[in-house]
Amino acid sequence: MKLWGTVRKDNKIIRQHTLEYADLTRGTAKGWDGFIGQLCHELDLSRPVILKKHLKELEDFSRVVFRADDFMEPVDFDKFEIEIFYPKKK
Repeated sequence: MKLWGTVRKDNKIIRQHTLEYADLTRGTAKGWDGFIGQLCHELDLSRPVILKKHLKELEDFSRVVFRADDFMEPVDFDKFEIEIFYPKKK
């Protein structure tokens, strides 16, 4: 599984980073806070407030969007998006 994090401003990607995890599968919501935290660290972001709706979007759509108001500190971007790419079945 790969996590692709992008930071967007005015609909343009200003920063991006990809993390890869071999042992995670579709439908596991445990530990997402840690994975999102690691992605934020790599992108030099503060952690967003993670609500149940964010976890549900990750589980259902393999994608979540955090807006500037999801962060406790002021940010210099419009959106922080995370997409999950699962390995293809053989």
